[in-house]
Amino acid sequence: MGTDSKDGGGEGGEKFLSRWSRLKREVKEQSPDQEAPPGNRPPAPRVVAPDTPLPQLPPVDQLTLDSDYRDFFHPKVDEQVRLAALKKLFSDPHFNVMDGLDTYIDDYSKPDPLPAAMLATLRQAQKIIEWAKETPEQTEANRAAESAEQAAAALRDQTELTVVSPEPPLATAVEPPPVEALQATEQSPEPSVPAERKS
Repeated sequence: MGTDSKDGGGEGGEKFLSRWSRLKREVKEQSPDQEAPPGNRPPAPRVVAPDTPLPQLPPVDQLTLDSDYRDFFHPKVDEQVRLAALKKLFSDPHFNVMDGLDTYIDDYSKPDPLPAAMLATLRQAQKIIEWAKETPEQTEANRAAESAEQAAAALRDQTELTVVSPEPPLATAVEPPPVEALQATEQSPEPSVPAERKS
């Protein structure tokens, strides 16, 4: 392991950076007449002499996918004619095949994207359908029934509050015995013990 691999030295002891710099200078100094490698060659521009006459163009209505469109790109061809030819080319069904993975090709402005039979099976949709089928009289009757139910529920709640009796206390306080009873127990003589046990 020499210093060549570490310092980037290569053939003839040339360091990596100096070799890189030399190659960059050679590329810059290379004249445009010299041939570039085939992968780096730009496509040759189509050079048209100024005195070249306007080519004979077929009628735009008769163009097909197999027609030759190169003449429409001649510099002397009117821009409107060129655009009409391109429009005719890209209106061919060959170019109008939609990609199945394209998310935005659907028409989301359709008013009925779901069939009516499927829509009727959805619970939320059933309420909407019922609402849509109601007549104004039924709507008023439903509103009156709802308000009557709300008033009855409020009246029930109010009566429950007034009818409910207060609950008894959870624990009753123990009353102390009267003072006379305590004094009587203190004054009473001790119970007599039988004589047999005294010994």
